[in-house]
Formats: sequence, C-alpha cells, structure tokens
Amino acid sequence: MVFAASRIYRRRLLANTSQSGLAGVSGWQGRLAAACQAGMMVTELPRLWLGAAVRVRWHDRAALDAVFVQAASNNKGIIFLTPHLGSWEVAGQAIASACNAHEKVMTVMYKPAKQASLDAIVKASRQRPGMETVPADVSGVRQTLRVLKSGGAIGLLPDQVPMEGMGVWSSVFGKPAYTMTLAAKLAQSNSCPVVMVWCERLSFGCGYRVFTRTLVLGLDGTLDEVVRQINVAVEGVITELPMQYLWGYARYKAPKQNQSGLGQVGA
Repeated sequence: MVFAASRIYRRRLLANTSQSGLAGVSGWQGRLAAACQAGMMVTELPRLWLGAAVRVRWHDRAALDAVFVQAASNNKGIIFLTPHLGSWEVAGQAIASACNAHEKVMTVMYKPAKQASLDAIVKASRQRPGMETVPADVSGVRQTLRVLKSGGAIGLLPDQVPMEGMGVWSSVFGKPAYTMTLAAKLAQSNSCPVVMVWCERLSFGCGYRVFTRTLVLGLDGTLDEVVRQINVAVEGVITELPMQYLWGYARYKAPKQNQSGLGQVGA
C-alpha cells in the first residue's frame, strides 16, 4: 500500500534496488516482494514490542557460544552489528537472550521517539534480560566504551546514517554512503570480536531464523579501510537475503547536523 501510495518511498526503493545490482530485487516481482517484507516488518512490531520474546531457530548457535567463550577467556568484549535486514528487532532479542545465557548484558544506544507514548513502548520493549539501553548522546557513547573495555557486549546498527561528524563517506553497492565510524574505531582500539547478526523472517508465519558471522577484519589498516570492510560485510549478508533488506531506507542521504558533541568522543 505504501509502495503504491507514496511516490517518495517508491522512488527510493526503486533507486536503491537498482543501485544494488542484485538479481533478487532487480525485477518488479522482487521489488514488490521487498515492499511486502517491509509491510510485514511494520505489522509484526506490536507483537515484538508488547509481547514476550519470540522463539527463534539458530542457524549455528554453537559457533556463537564459542565466540562468547573465547572472548571471556581473552577478557574481551564483543561488538554485535545488526543491519536493517529481516527482523532486526528479533535479532536484538535473540542476541540479548544469548548474552543473558553467558551472564553478559548487551548495551545498545537508544534515541527516544518523538511521541512520548510510543517512546515508552519502544523503551520498555528493549528492557529485557540480557539487554540494556543508554541514551544516544555523549554520556551514552562513553558508557558504551566502558562496557566494551570491561568485557561486555554492545550492539550497533552498521547501516544507519549517523549524524554529521560521526561517519565517513564509504562505498555501499558502488555509491558513496555516509557510514558510522564508531564500530570501526571500537574494533581497532579494543581488538575484540565483531559479529554480524541478521534474522530471516520465515515464510507463512513460521517464525524466524537467526544467523551470526564473526568478521575477519584487517584492523591494522586505516579507519576508512576498516569502515569499508564492514560495509563489504553488510553487502555480503544483504546479498544472501536481498528481498528482506529495508530498501526504502534513505541510505545515501546526507547526515543531519550534529549538535550533541557525539563526534568529539574518541574510542
């Protein structure tokens, strides 16, 4: 319905799918399927926000458990990166549950919604065992740094356009996109595992399957090089599940002016 009614949304989705060059979303059938997946994302949110955590199918839970064990033995934290792919709300809940099982808490930065009633619902939905939120401001960034350096876990959205001064322009599917530097800075300064997490929405309401992949990054490179490596990793997982990416997101937009001082906080 939104695809048909909103010219802005339709143009953005068509432009982003064309830019990707991916066969799965290059034709009209794939593009409409991608729009339908976005509709599914919206309609499932009330259940995910207001209900108990849903059960998921893990593609390889043993591999994730091994990451927790190794990080603990090396006294390292873990960086979880969850792109706008499939149901990232379920992915966050699943990783929080895994953290809780390993006696860890995943800290995520949270930007309050403009509507107070909606903000209360979203904030409550993310106060679950194994997950805590911190404000998306200078204090939140500093708290995130402390969590990681103390061996805790943090969660970030690697494909969310950051505010001005908090990112660099880096290629995404062959086009410059303003990309956060925080994940790359934290990985370089802490030498900790970086794990990509995404959640496939299964057909016919059959639930969700969660995937994890520990990234192999060349952390000795420049900041721009590490940022580009993370973008390549995001491109890779989108390629595996192209119709469930949020193609209507304005990934190539210019960043908003930063008035919070976030960009001045180092890693």
